[in-house]
Amino acid sequence: QVQLVESGGGSVQTGGALKLSCAVSGSTYGYCMGWFRQAAGKEREGVATIHSNDGTEYADSVKGRFTISRDNSKSTVYLQMNSLKPEDTAMYYCAAASGKVVGGVVVAGLSPDEYAYWGQGTQVTVSS
Repeated sequence: QVQLVESGGGSVQTGGALKLSCAVSGSTYGYCMGWFRQAAGKEREGVATIHSNDGTEYADSVKGRFTISRDNSKSTVYLQMNSLKPEDTAMYYCAAASGKVVGGVVVAGLSPDEYAYWGQGTQVTVSS
């Protein structure tokens, strides 16, 4: 059973930056890791994903501003968020997927349905 714990959320002004961390019990090796967010009254949406070979995918709304990375030696996944906007305000969740292997690489997209393990979330609030 994989357990995920997010940290690093907080309140910042427009244009500010935050770095979220996701600590994974066990190892991140062999998992595709993703970051998702859910704003009040909206559905959960994919923000970024990093495959087991460190390939990445981003939602159009965050490309060029957010960077996902992983440190398998620390069993931790990060989301560096720069140039934050009020529309980035949401609860941010870390998730892990292991079910799809393509060419020896564990991959998953930005759909929450592809992820089996979830953290409890960390709140990010961006004020104008």
